[in-house]
Amino acid sequence: MSEIHVLRDVLIIFTISILIVFAFQKLRVPAIAGFLVAGTLVGPHGLNLISDRHQVETLAEIGVVLLLFTIGLETSLSRLRASSRLLWIGGPLQIFGTLLVVVIGGLMLNRPLEELIFWGCLLALSSTAIVLKALGERGELDTLHGQASMAILIFQDLAVVPMILMTPVLAHGSSGAMGTIVETLVKSIVVVGLIILAARVLVPHILNHVVGTRSRELFLLTIIVLGLGTAWLTSLAGLSLALGAFIAGLVISESEYSHQALAEVIPFRDSFNSLFFVSVGMLMDPRVIFEFPLLVVTLLAVVVVGKFGTGAIAVFLSGASVRSAIMAGVGLAQVGEFAFILAQEGQHVGLLDNQNYNVFLSVSVLSMIITPFLIQRAHKVARRTEALDRLNHWLPRWTSSVEPGHHLKVKDHVIIVGYGLNGRNLARVLRDMEIPFLVLDMNSAVVKASQESSASMMFGDATNPRVLNQARISLARVLVVATSDPFGARKIVQQARQLNPRLYIVVRTRYLKELPDLHDLGANDVIPEEFETSIEIFALVLQSYKTPQAMIQHKVEQVRKEGYLKFRRGELPELAHHLRAGTLADVDVETCRIESDSPVLGRSIGQLDIHGKTGASVIAWTRHGLTRSNPSKDVVLESGDVLVLLGAREQIRKAIGLFVDTGTM
Repeated sequence: MSEIHVLRDVLIIFTISILIVFAFQKLRVPAIAGFLVAGTLVGPHGLNLISDRHQVETLAEIGVVLLLFTIGLETSLSRLRASSRLLWIGGPLQIFGTLLVVVIGGLMLNRPLEELIFWGCLLALSSTAIVLKALGERGELDTLHGQASMAILIFQDLAVVPMILMTPVLAHGSSGAMGTIVETLVKSIVVVGLIILAARVLVPHILNHVVGTRSRELFLLTIIVLGLGTAWLTSLAGLSLALGAFIAGLVISESEYSHQALAEVIPFRDSFNSLFFVSVGMLMDPRVIFEFPLLVVTLLAVVVVGKFGTGAIAVFLSGASVRSAIMAGVGLAQVGEFAFILAQEGQHVGLLDNQNYNVFLSVSVLSMIITPFLIQRAHKVARRTEALDRLNHWLPRWTSSVEPGHHLKVKDHVIIVGYGLNGRNLARVLRDMEIPFLVLDMNSAVVKASQESSASMMFGDATNPRVLNQARISLARVLVVATSDPFGARKIVQQARQLNPRLYIVVRTRYLKELPDLHDLGANDVIPEEFETSIEIFALVLQSYKTPQAMIQHKVEQVRKEGYLKFRRGELPELAHHLRAGTLADVDVETCRIESDSPVLGRSIGQLDIHGKTGASVIAWTRHGLTRSNPSKDVVLESGDVLVLLGAREQIRKAIGLFVDTGTM
C-alpha cells in the first residue's frame, strides 16, 4: 500500500502549502518562502506528518528537471551564445572568487586547506530553482541581470561534476584519482556533445511526425519523454538530471514548436516544482537554530554578504553595469540545492561531521527562504548604490564601445535603448524614413555585428548618465526605451528627463501596473504590451465578423482612452478618420469589397436600394483599380468591386450586412 502513503503525503503537502502560501500572499510574501516554511512544518523536524520522505524527494527532483527544461525552452542556443561572456567569464570568476574568500578566511582560523576548498565549493553553488523561479515571476529573465544570473547558474551546474569527483581526493589525498577525474570529465563532455548533436538532427523530424498526427496527448508525451530522457542520459555520464533537462529544452527551443511545448509543460512544472521547495524546507531542523542561534545567524550573514560580493564583482567584471551586477549578486546570494548533494558526499568521506552538516543545512535553507525577499528589494539597493557612479569613471571601457577620439556627429535624433525585436523594427523604419537614430545596447555581440554595417549603434548602459551624454541626449528629439528590464527603464527615464527636459520619451513595458511610476518619472508615452495585445485580439475578432473598419477603430480608441486614463495617461492623439471632425463628427466613411459569395452579385445599386433600407449612401465605386464618384444606380455589382459608403456607424453596419452571404458566417 506504499502508493496510498505517497498519495497521502502529497495531499498533506499540498493542503498545508495552500494554507501557508495563501496567508503569505495576503501578506505579500513570495510564494517560494511559503513552500519552504510549509516543508519545515510538515517535515521530520516539525510536525513529522510525512511518512516517506524519499518518495517526496523523488517527485521534487522531477520538479527541478521540469523547471530547467522549461527554462531551456524559454532560452535558445542563440541567446546562450549571446551570453557567452557572462557564462565563461562571470561563472569562473564567481566560483573561484568564493573559493578564494573561503580559503583566506579559513586559513586565518587555522583550518586545513582541503576542508576549506570543500567548503568553498559548497558555498559557491547557488539555487538554480529558486533564483530562476523568482526572476520568472517578476518577468526579469530577459533583463541583463537575469541573463547574468542564468549564465552563472548554468556554469555552476556544470562545475558540480568536477566538485563531486574532487571530494574523495580532498578527503584522502589520493593522487591516483586525478586520472579518473579527467576521464570522467572527458566522457561527460563527449556524451553531452553527442546528445546535443543527435537531438538537433532527430528532434525536428520526430516533432514533425508527431505534430502531423494532430494528437495533443501524443505531443505532450513526446515532449516529456524528450525532456526526461535527455536528463536521464546525461545523468549516466555523471552530470546532473537538471542540466540534461536544460539541454533538452535548449534543443527543442530551436524548433517551431517550442511555444506549444512550453505551454503544455508549465502546469506539470509548477505542480512538481512546489514539491521541490517543500522538500528543501523538510531538510531544516529548527532545533539547530535554537541550539546555535549566534553561529547560524553569523554564518548566514557571512554567506549572504560574501556570495553577494563575489557574484556582483564577477558580473561587473564580465561587462555588466553596476546596477545589473548588484541585482545579479543579490539573486545569487544563497546556497543551492546541488550543494546538498555535495554535502552528503562530503559527509560520507569524512569532510563534514553531523553537527557541521546540520548547521550547513540550516544556514542553506535559511538563505533560500530569504532570497525571494532580497530579490524583491534588490532594485532599491541597486538604485541607491548607483549614486556612487564613480566606478564607471575608472572603468570607461564597460560603459561604451565608442573609440577614443571618436565624436558622434548627430543631433535631432532618436535614441533607441535595446536592440531586440521592437528596437530593430523601429531602427529599420527610421532608416527608411532617413531619420537619424542611435541604438544603445548591452549585448556586445549584437553591437559588434551591427557596427560592421552601420555606425548608428554603440555599446553602453543607458542607466548611466555618462553613456547618455555620449549619445548626445541633450540634442536628441526622442528617446525610445525598448528593453525588458522594468527597473532599468525607470532609471533610464529618470536620468534622461534630468538631462533633457524637452525630450519626448516613449517606453515599452510589459504590464499596465508600470504606467504610473514611469509617467511620474517623466515618460511621455508608455506602451504596455499586455494591454496593446488585448486590443489587437479583439480587433481581429471583430474583423472576422466583418465589422466595419471604422467601427473597429472607434472601439479601439474607446478602449485605449478608458484604459489609459485609468492609469493617468493624457489624451491620445485622435486617430479617427479625417472626416470625423466638425459637422461630420458623427459620420463615418467605410469601404466594402464585394466577395465572390456575396448575395448581391449581378444586382444593380438601384435594385438594392441601399439608402432606403439602411440610410447609408454609396459615394464612390471602384472596379479594376479605377474609382468613380457618385456611381449610377444602373451599375451592376461584380466580384471584386469596392463600394465607398457614407453614413452613421449603425447605418454602415446594416449596409455591409446586405453584401455579406449570411449563410457562410
